[in-house]
Amino acid sequence: MLYCLYMFSQLLFLLAGFLLLIKGADYLVRGSASLAKTLGISTLVIGLTIVSFGTSAPELVVSMLSAWNGSVDLAVGNILGSNIANILLILGIVALIAPLKVSHGTVWKEIPLALLASLAVILLGYDAVLGFSSPFNIITRGDGLVLLMFFVIFLYYTYGVSRLQSENGLEIEHLTKPKAFMWIGFGMIGLVIGGKLIVDSAVGLVSLFGVSEHLIGVTVIAIGTSLPELATSVVAARKKHIDLAVGNLVGSNIFNVFFILAATAVVSPLPISDLAIRDSFFVVFVSLLLFFAMFIGKKRTIDKWQGASFVLLYVLYIIWSALDVV
Repeated sequence: MLYCLYMFSQLLFLLAGFLLLIKGADYLVRGSASLAKTLGISTLVIGLTIVSFGTSAPELVVSMLSAWNGSVDLAVGNILGSNIANILLILGIVALIAPLKVSHGTVWKEIPLALLASLAVILLGYDAVLGFSSPFNIITRGDGLVLLMFFVIFLYYTYGVSRLQSENGLEIEHLTKPKAFMWIGFGMIGLVIGGKLIVDSAVGLVSLFGVSEHLIGVTVIAIGTSLPELATSVVAARKKHIDLAVGNLVGSNIFNVFFILAATAVVSPLPISDLAIRDSFFVVFVSLLLFFAMFIGKKRTIDKWQGASFVLLYVLYIIWSALDVV
C-alpha cells in the first residue's frame, strides 16, 4: 500500500512539475517578448532570442538542476533524448498532420549543423573511447566553453540569414510593463519549481523501479521537456508555416547541444556513461536519417508515410532502451 502511494505521489509530482515548467516557459516568453517589443526591439530579434530560448528553457532548467544535484546521467539523458524525440517523435507527428516541404537552406545548412553538433558531443565527450589522454569519458568545463563558442557562431549565422528575410509572422501580446515584469517573475518561479519537482520525482522513480537515471532522462523527461517544441511545431504546421515547423525542431537540436549541454557542463563537468555513448551515436544516426529523407520520394519533402516511419522508429527506440536496462 505504501509502495503504491509513494509511486502515485512521485508520478503526481512529475506531472505537476511538467505543468509548472511548460506554463512557466510560456509566461516567461510572453512577458519577455512584450517587454522587448515595448522597448523597441524588433520582432525578428525577439523571435531569434526570446522565443527560441523559451521553447528550450525546460531542457535547460531540468539539465542544469540535475547536474547541480549530482544526477548527471539524468541531465545528459534529457538532452540526448530531447534531440531524438524532436526528430523522430515530434517531426513525425507534424508530418502526419501535413507533408513538410523543407527549404534549401534547412537541408544544406541547418540539418548538417545539427549533425555537426551531434558529432561534437562524441568528439569532445568520449576521450577514453577515442584514445585521448583522459581515461574517463567526460565533457569538461573547457569542452562546454568550446561548445558555447559554436553557439555564438550559430546565433550570428541565424541572425545573418534572418536579416535577408522579411519580418516573421510572430504575434506578440501587448502587456503593460508591470504586468510584463510580473509574468516574467511568475515564469521564472514556475521554471525553477517545476524543474525541481521533475528532478526530485525522477530520482524517486529511479530508486523505486530500479532503472537508470539515463533511461528516465531519455524517455519520460525528454518527452515532457520537448512538449513546447511539439506545440510550436504543430501550430506552425496547421498555419501552413511548414519550414518554421521543421526549422524550429532542427534549431532546437542545435540549441540543445551548443547551449544547454555546454552551459550544463560549465556548471558541472559531465561524466558520460556507456548508455549515453550509445544514444549519442543514435542521435547522429537520426540526424543522418533526416538528411537522407530529404532525397527519398519527393525532394526536400517529408511525406506522411515518412512521418509514420519516424514515429514507429521512436517507439522501437523506447522499447530498445527499456529492454537494455532490464
